[in-house]
Amino acid sequence: MKEFEKIINTAWDNRQKIDSKSDQSIIDAIKKTIELVNKGKIRVAEKKDNKWIVHQWIKKAIILSFRTNEMQTLTGPYATWWDKVKGKTAGWGREEHKKAGFRMVPNGVVRHGSFIAKNVVLMPSFVNIGAYIDEGTMMDTFSRAGSCCQIGKNCHISAGSGVGGVLEPLQANPTIIEDNVFLGAMSEVVEGVIVSEGSVLSMGCYIGQSTKIVNRSTGEIIYGKVPPYSVVVPGTLPDKKNPQSPSLYCVVIIKQVDEKTRSKTSINDLLRE
Repeated sequence: MKEFEKIINTAWDNRQKIDSKSDQSIIDAIKKTIELVNKGKIRVAEKKDNKWIVHQWIKKAIILSFRTNEMQTLTGPYATWWDKVKGKTAGWGREEHKKAGFRMVPNGVVRHGSFIAKNVVLMPSFVNIGAYIDEGTMMDTFSRAGSCCQIGKNCHISAGSGVGGVLEPLQANPTIIEDNVFLGAMSEVVEGVIVSEGSVLSMGCYIGQSTKIVNRSTGEIIYGKVPPYSVVVPGTLPDKKNPQSPSLYCVVIIKQVDEKTRSKTSINDLLRE
């Protein structure tokens, strides 16, 4: 692994010269790194000692692959396309699907270089390269998992909602949805925001790094991370200096619950006052 990392970091420093005719050791390191991501052996980000660590060299490998891969006509389930990245399940038969252990309905699009764990359900949705979707998660109709995003176990990414991807700028961290999160319909979480374990976001929540996350009980305003077991709804904040001016969008933590309450309470009950 360290050998791949070294080769890719060196290639990245000379990336303007990298193409399909580059040294075979570079092309092999890129391909093998993406294959390891595809199999879930490595991932762009992982949680260690309660802190998320981002492996930027893996992101570099993904970006470099767009320089080394030629455009070609590709065929997968239900479609053909003109691209540099093949479909994850292209050419799969019964045995490959049984071994992978996830369910994928027609028009569920998954690019090679993403990992889908067992018991995931993919409705007609889109999963981009570098993404990691852990066991038991539902990607509902027209939901999206962007490049390199990390989605935990037993999450529900509701219809029309999106988890933003990030490849560039390189220093930008991926968007992370931790275990047991409910992301309401037509919501969007982007720009490396972390939604912590057990949180519930109601329909239509939009959260980026500049979005104010307001705790209604304390008045505290935070950015970039939803605390564990938060129940979040869209809201607005008035201009204290000028009450006549338009209010600005925010999201509001209306309550925080413990793990036991979260497991025993329906989503609708949590969102009610």
